[in-house]
Amino acid sequence: MNRHLISAGDLSKDDALLILDTAEELAAVSERSIKKLPTLRGRTVVNLFFEDSTRTRISFEAAAKRLSADVINFSAKGSSVSKGESLKDTALTLEAMGADAVVIRHGASGAPHRLANWVRGSVVNAGDGTHEHPTQALLDAFSMRRRLGSLEGRKITIVGDVLHSRVARSNVLLLHTLGADVTLVAPPTLVPVSVDTWPCQVSYDLDAVLPKSDVVMMLRVQKERMNAAYFPSEREYSRRYGLDRDRFAKMPDDAIVMHPGPMNRGMEIAAEVADSPRSTIVEQVTNGVTIRMAVLYLLLGGETA
Repeated sequence: MNRHLISAGDLSKDDALLILDTAEELAAVSERSIKKLPTLRGRTVVNLFFEDSTRTRISFEAAAKRLSADVINFSAKGSSVSKGESLKDTALTLEAMGADAVVIRHGASGAPHRLANWVRGSVVNAGDGTHEHPTQALLDAFSMRRRLGSLEGRKITIVGDVLHSRVARSNVLLLHTLGADVTLVAPPTLVPVSVDTWPCQVSYDLDAVLPKSDVVMMLRVQKERMNAAYFPSEREYSRRYGLDRDRFAKMPDDAIVMHPGPMNRGMEIAAEVADSPRSTIVEQVTNGVTIRMAVLYLLLGGETA
């Protein structure tokens, strides 16, 4: 593996499988009464979050603590950043504190890449703007593999707000590396201009794609990033691109439903679909801790190349 995890596209197939296999071994630890390992004792992991996050920040914190690392949580709100301190100055402060790894979430695409040039420790991208979120893609792949086995040749459909989704981009790159066939389904206004450079197909007809999908991943409509009207109304969006009970019935019997969260229930996905036995939404949260343990272990304590 590389020293940093900035993009899912940086992972070779061997790298990705190493992380997934390591997570499989670490999953057993989560089932024990004492969930801690001494692997990263004496190492310091900094969670540097410039954007609000609950799930991802807590997941990384739990992962680091289960590996016995010291954790420093840095929130931009109420810090020197709110007084105008630059990302570089913040990075130099972390460097002076001896951070072995910095987990960064930032509203600007490319911020983790910049940070990697300024610190000696490992940098893990926990989401940058509308660019990437590689550990989310890894936990999604891990969840799929646990339900379906190998992802080679599997048909994965990702539905919704692709334009603003860092999760979609990372999933397309990683799933392609792992041999899956990915199809994006979205309104034309929510498909990125550069999508023809991505290793996937694009469809605007959800009903046509569902019967041959092994996995259907619904994306959150990110209203907070929208500065224009991308679709007529929430009701119209739900009618054409929401996964309701009738559409769920069109999927193969062994197909699974995913959502990176948080969900807009009733708009992107019906409550009974989100809560069905074929939904992996709760598992994805659990698997997030395991995958992030594997990433931190491999970057800081395990095999590096």
